[in-house]
Amino acid sequence: MVGFTLSSLRKFCRDEHLHPPPLFETAVHTLPELPQDILMCIFATLEIPDLVRAGSVCSSWRSAYTSLRSLGQYKLAQTPCLLYTSESDGDSVTCLYSLTEKRSYHLTHLKPPIHTRCLIGSSHGWLVTVDERSEMHLVNPITGEQIALPSVITIEHVKPIFDEHGAVHKYELSVYSGMRIGLIPPMIFALDKLRNELHYKAFVFSETSRGRYMVVLIHNPRHQLSFARVGDDKWTWLPPHERFEDCTYKDGLLYAVTVTGELYAFDFSSGPVIKMEMIIRTPNVPPYGYSADEYPSLKSNHVYYTDDNVLWTLGWENDHRDMGLLNLDVLEAAAWAPVETSSDPFGTFPKIVALKADTDCNRSEVVQKCQEHEPALAMTGDGE
Repeated sequence: MVGFTLSSLRKFCRDEHLHPPPLFETAVHTLPELPQDILMCIFATLEIPDLVRAGSVCSSWRSAYTSLRSLGQYKLAQTPCLLYTSESDGDSVTCLYSLTEKRSYHLTHLKPPIHTRCLIGSSHGWLVTVDERSEMHLVNPITGEQIALPSVITIEHVKPIFDEHGAVHKYELSVYSGMRIGLIPPMIFALDKLRNELHYKAFVFSETSRGRYMVVLIHNPRHQLSFARVGDDKWTWLPPHERFEDCTYKDGLLYAVTVTGELYAFDFSSGPVIKMEMIIRTPNVPPYGYSADEYPSLKSNHVYYTDDNVLWTLGWENDHRDMGLLNLDVLEAAAWAPVETSSDPFGTFPKIVALKADTDCNRSEVVQKCQEHEPALAMTGDGE
């Protein structure tokens, strides 16, 4: 700057010749934003971990992420994740294992800790949990959002028992159903014990026409049906049938199958009166599962199995449950031999075993060999 006067230097600096605006800053301010509908179409192709990451980039992407999470907007069939807790991680940590990424995420925002509750169902990203007072809640493990469902005392078969101060301190559970008159007197349960007897399975279904979720509960006595929509103040009983095992919902119809193979349809689109119709009666219930085509991250010709036996889920919930991966392509022309043995990543489940077999092996041999390597693994079909 030799030859410049002091006043000339000051003018030079004021005219920003020495400090032009950073190129990156200018680009950020002038970069056009994608329309929200296009962002949502892109985000809809992401698995949940990547979707959450995308929602943290900027306010525009966060808005698209939030809109996409609303009811009925997110269409991608997600690869299932496993939610679990571990003593080594502490009481406040819940772990989510991603099959896609083959890694675990530690969630610390769930209050109270999820391990204090029973899990009786999951769907559409929601868990159905039962707390120490046997009350039910929807919990979103990703966002931490919780929604209280109608009180358990509004279920047809449950009555509260009050103490001298007017507080509920026990529950009375009636044993009648719509098909038979119960001769057994009602049973009395402490607040935290009713959940071991009453709750069996719960299902979350989206009613896009109403813009909210519906929860269907299979409960005792005798595996009857009740339902409630988010925002309802009570559970609605669906008599008179019993011994239900599974449910699904589509286009205003609730389909429910019993343990004996009867299939019923409940029409929720017919107004306040819900119509019921028997669709089919069959002596055996076929295995229930999902097509791998809907989940591209899952392996084809493999069975992902878990143990949902009622003795495990309700009677002995602290015992280890069977969980594994069965390869259907291992029956090749070779002697029986274990070809894949891997411990699960959670440390609490039996190891997963895949086997090779001679093509001449009969069914009894297959069952015997499978049970030698995995005693709790059962093969179904052909009446066995």
